[in-house]
Amino acid sequence: MMTAPTRPYGSWPSPIDASLAAALDGRPEYVGTVGPEVWWTEPRPREAGRRTLVRRRLADGDAEFTELPAPWNVRSRVTEYGGQPWAGAERPSGGPLLVFVHFADQRLYAYEPDAPGTPAPRPLTPLSGTGGGLRWADPVLRGGEVWCVLEEFTGPAPTDVRRVLAAVPLDGSAAEDRSAVRELTDDRHRFTTGPRLSPDGRHAAWLVWDHPRMPWDGTELKLAEITADVDADVDAAATLTGVRTVLGGPEESVAQVDWTAGGTLLAVSDRGGWWNPYRVDPETGAADNLCPREEEFGGPLWKPGLRWLAPLPDGATRAAGAGGGLLAVLHGQGSPVLGILDAESGDLVDAAGPWTSWQPTLAVHGTRVYGVAASPRSAYEVVELDTATGHARVIGAQGVDPVDPSYYPEPQSRTFLGPDNRQIHAHVYPPHHPACRAAADELPPYVVWAHGGPTDHVPPVLDLHIAYFTSRGIGVVEVNYGGSTGYGRAYRERLRGQWGVVDVEDCAAVARALAAEGTADPARLAIRGGSAGGWTAAASLAATDLYACAAIIYPVLDLLGFADETHDLESRYVESLAGPPQTLGVLCRERSPVARADRITAPFVLLQGLDDAVCPPAQAERFLAALRGRPVPHAYVTFAGEGHGFRRADTMIRALEAELSLYAQVFGIARTDVPRLALEV
Repeated sequence: MMTAPTRPYGSWPSPIDASLAAALDGRPEYVGTVGPEVWWTEPRPREAGRRTLVRRRLADGDAEFTELPAPWNVRSRVTEYGGQPWAGAERPSGGPLLVFVHFADQRLYAYEPDAPGTPAPRPLTPLSGTGGGLRWADPVLRGGEVWCVLEEFTGPAPTDVRRVLAAVPLDGSAAEDRSAVRELTDDRHRFTTGPRLSPDGRHAAWLVWDHPRMPWDGTELKLAEITADVDADVDAAATLTGVRTVLGGPEESVAQVDWTAGGTLLAVSDRGGWWNPYRVDPETGAADNLCPREEEFGGPLWKPGLRWLAPLPDGATRAAGAGGGLLAVLHGQGSPVLGILDAESGDLVDAAGPWTSWQPTLAVHGTRVYGVAASPRSAYEVVELDTATGHARVIGAQGVDPVDPSYYPEPQSRTFLGPDNRQIHAHVYPPHHPACRAAADELPPYVVWAHGGPTDHVPPVLDLHIAYFTSRGIGVVEVNYGGSTGYGRAYRERLRGQWGVVDVEDCAAVARALAAEGTADPARLAIRGGSAGGWTAAASLAATDLYACAAIIYPVLDLLGFADETHDLESRYVESLAGPPQTLGVLCRERSPVARADRITAPFVLLQGLDDAVCPPAQAERFLAALRGRPVPHAYVTFAGEGHGFRRADTMIRALEAELSLYAQVFGIARTDVPRLALEV
């Protein structure tokens, strides 16, 4: 048997280069059905990061795939993060009718791919200019209208904005006339999801919340009657009346609302400390927990239109009664999996298959459930579960494995102890290569990955950005620090008032534990993160000398400036993460990397999109100004045309190679396959 060659950690050759990792970045989103067809959005990093709309239908028993061609880019900018960008229904004459948001101008368009001559999408809403004016999200088709979220900017500041539920005519009469858009609600609530319509068409339900709360702090479930003047056109005259709150409040997060085919109102609420599914009485607000478990059946509502629960049609269910039936649910501690819940008995059966984490997008047609799932050996793909047979299969993926799967790392999900013996959840990805090993007496370098949000979660699934490093001999550990979702409300509220403390301590505790047990080289530890994870990475450099270097990606760096510079959704977020406005000045001096730049000595690379409206370049520029005159090797790499979260293949290639070059220089690794990052002092 041939012995694998011995090479130092970090110097291993790998077929997973930056261009491959970039080309396959992103995942399918927003799965839906239009009759028997399945549709979803999918990324195209090599096409300037646009998202296309993919259609899968059966023709003569075989699957047929088509997609919306360039330059169409199906993506909303409501609250900057977007939300459900499309909806569809079958036309009476046959074929689908789609409406979608085009990213470039944020207009709603109607699209009938099977109409004679295959006409191009036609606009439904007025042109208001890129990045401002009118934006739309979370649509649903109702008769001759599209009911959805309307976001309207009323001034130059990011917080000069109002949001309402609105009705857009499908005939195109509002394409040049804003007054043709009917507003269905007032704007007394700062944020809203789109409406969910009851099967009989008589009620609408939706979620709202207000500053300073975020949606995982407290939301309200609104319910209203849909009424119409009997002498007028039913669509043009329909209004919402008797609006009332039936569930939720300042201390209860309702993450989703939906209806069964029989008209039962369902909600996902954390009133018991965990997001669980409830049957809700619309008259009294009484809520019956359908599956009381210390598991999450929901998650953070960062974008309107996320879906953790989907009722199956009555004809596909085996239970009876007003609230009977089967529900497709995502549930679990940490990473969610797909299960089928009997709403009457409470029985829950998980879907078979290799998938270990599912995204909050579910759709149903007949006995079939559709979602987006991944595993440690497979990236996110569209999966179909037939509840009648229990058979699950992939129906949409990015293709066959681009490289030998033996190069993929095997994550180890572990629990570590932090300060005060608190548990910290993390996924460890050791260096892995099928044909290389290091000397027995060498310990590998490790990079701590701090996720964004910070109210978010990372699952242990295949990520070629992680494999890019592990296949070269650099370990990665992703930390779901206190404040992360997936482990109940108490775990995510550990970060309340403690941002820059708990996240920093938890990441450091995991890094020290790996070093103490002989898994990682204590002299070659790094930390990296994007957005809120960029804050944690930079704050960690100022708080400890544990890390030899850091990759800081589109970060928050200044608590005081962030509230004034970021978008409306997160403009009051720091009040729950750090503290009220009257104490922010003190907290900024104690925690902000901008104010503590004099404590930083380790090298770093700072990667920033110049069109970032969430973490603007001004944050990075103040941080670098605070470092001026200090002997800290660093590089500031900017990307024109990129916003919050890199989407373009060329951007991701440069970012990955810059990060690897930093580690190679700091850790003393010889690599000639990436451009050398110029570190300035």
